[in-house]
Amino acid sequence: MPDPRKREHETQRLAKRMRHQVGQAIADFNMIEDGDRVMVCLSGGKDSHTLLDVLLSLQRAAPVRFEIEAVNLDQKQPGFPTHVLPEYLAARGVPYRILEQDTYSVVKRVVPEGKTQCGLCSRLRRGALYRYAAEAGFTKIALGHHRDDIIATFFLNLFFHASLKAMPPKLRSDDGRHIVIRPLAYVAEAEIAAYAKARAFPIIPCTLCGAQENLQRKQVRQMMDAWECAHPGRLETIFRALGTVAPSQLADRALFDFAGLGARGAALDAHVWLAGTPQPADSAA
Repeated sequence: MPDPRKREHETQRLAKRMRHQVGQAIADFNMIEDGDRVMVCLSGGKDSHTLLDVLLSLQRAAPVRFEIEAVNLDQKQPGFPTHVLPEYLAARGVPYRILEQDTYSVVKRVVPEGKTQCGLCSRLRRGALYRYAAEAGFTKIALGHHRDDIIATFFLNLFFHASLKAMPPKLRSDDGRHIVIRPLAYVAEAEIAAYAKARAFPIIPCTLCGAQENLQRKQVRQMMDAWECAHPGRLETIFRALGTVAPSQLADRALFDFAGLGARGAALDAHVWLAGTPQPADSAA
């Protein structure tokens, strides 16, 4: 049987490491500023529970003052234990709000059986959370995506959408009204899972998409897990690569001026290449 003192020591070391990683991400991307009101989106999964817990810990010693409110969207999934999060948050003294919107019925009605439901579900959930954030005057919306989510999104876009993009640690919403932050951007999922287990968070699984075994994201995660098992540290290397981009070494003409790159005086107009090599002019009188 494991020594409880050793287990507690390991948990404290993990907590310290995660606080450092989250604090570093916040500093690197200027995620939280003095006076911010941060809405922490709490789904009930291990990631959002860990996000809330670490932010609460950092809040007590942060160099800036900021408020935290946990917000959960009750999507009316059958069997969802509506009492779990309110009881947990009230016991911890965390300000919270439970929103209610029956997105479950919409997704089940619109998406054909067997098709991926995550896309529509996430859009509906995001819309409800963004509306509340605007109404309540939050300055930042914190999501629980971690390092491995960011890497997986990169490969999903690469393999299935022919695009080199991932999930940024900080972004402005499409309508320009919200700043979305991902403070767990530097944290590996395995460490989040270990931390959530050690802290005994009241985890609520997603019953809507959790049963879909053929999702592209799950296929990518299996590939990533196999890589990390065979080559420990590979995922961290890939993540660091996402922050070390050399536009001139890719092929995006909108990102780098390839057309204007060349020896001085040797530039050719694009129409010459499109029309073919021009023929000499007729010099006959």
